Amino acid sequence: MTTDSDETGKVLRAWEKNAPHYDRQIAFFERIQFGGGREWLGARARGRVLEVAIGTGLNLAHYPADATVTGIELSPAMLAIAEQRAADLGRPVDLHTGDAEALPFADASFDTVVCALSLCTIPHPAAALAEMKRVLIPGGRLLLLDHIGSSWPPIYAAQWLLERLTIAAAGEHFTRRQLPLVRAAGFQIAEAERLKAGTVERILAYKPPAE
Repeated sequence: MTTDSDETGKVLRAWEKNAPHYDRQIAFFERIQFGGGREWLGARARGRVLEVAIGTGLNLAHYPADATVTGIELSPAMLAIAEQRAADLGRPVDLHTGDAEALPFADASFDTVVCALSLCTIPHPAAALAEMKRVLIPGGRLLLLDHIGSSWPPIYAAQWLLERLTIAAAGEHFTRRQLPLVRAAGFQIAEAERLKAGTVERILAYKPPAE
């Protein structure tokens, strides 16, 4: 039987191993599959921004100059690269090591929460979304970018086959879709678009002003 800690540990080990190569490995996909996605996120971020699973900090260059950015990341090796990127950019950022499913921040601490290309590997995305909602102020923004199960059956079938390997090796899913989870968490959807044969989704949602 696989426990929650086993799943989180598997993801951590994978990112610790891949951290030195991640930026180079994803560069092709950044151009071909996710092009414009990080700019889309940055253009919609406001105020006190929390980036969940900040990785190597590839979004840092796109946030507004007046945003206050906090980042949290499971992998210390990935976080070290994000720290160096922030220094190179001259971008102040408050970085933390931690788990997306148990954010170490108080309720209603942030105006915007961003999560890019990461809910595909977080073991329990619904739990992570609940935490993101908790730390947002009422009316706060949730911004998501991720690869998801294609809307074209032949591609979806190939993704399903691929994830038989990637889930076992690194906890990475290719057929998940976050939009139903965002709705189930009680967010109000403002923008949602699917791109690249439905394999990429961008979401802007709001925490209700009062609950």
